[in-house]
Amino acid sequence: MTRLFTVIVTAVTLLVGTGVAMADPEMNPFFNLFGGGAPSGTGPIPRTTVSFPNNYAPGTIIINTRERRLYLIQNSSQALRYGIGVGRDGFRWGGVHRISAKKEWPSWTPPSQMLRRRPDLPRHMVGGPDNPLGARAMYLGSTLYRIHGSNEPETIGQAVSSGCFRMVNDDVIDLYNRVHVGATVIVKN
Repeated sequence: MTRLFTVIVTAVTLLVGTGVAMADPEMNPFFNLFGGGAPSGTGPIPRTTVSFPNNYAPGTIIINTRERRLYLIQNSSQALRYGIGVGRDGFRWGGVHRISAKKEWPSWTPPSQMLRRRPDLPRHMVGGPDNPLGARAMYLGSTLYRIHGSNEPETIGQAVSSGCFRMVNDDVIDLYNRVHVGATVIVKN
């Protein structure tokens, strides 16, 4: 058992040292060792199942911007809770939308409003580990907003975005695999 542990630690250390994205199942040979994702708790706010009495259909997403948490309804009394990064002051919003599209390793084109505020940003970035949208993105209706991964896990639990909801990559992959296009998203501000 100790030898197996040593082999795994050595392999993980080598992978991290070479820059392999540990949350990407195509690049991480240990991805399925933990049941389809890195163990919950690898981000700053652990993913967990919580008591959540509600009247929502399973698969509904509730985002509480004050708590900086996203809840995926499992049944009438439980939800999966994820830590998220939310919009900074002046960029928080609320409402009801549906997931209109889902993309793996999405490309990113900053909206014109963002480019006016930040002319230093690239005009377009292809998907990949350096892309600010992270490993997955779920688009919210016809808005400019998304639930997406992040290559800045330290921002989870913070109010730093321009209105999107950020998650660590292993959490956004987990959520992406559980929800479908058309799922209801309720943003409570």
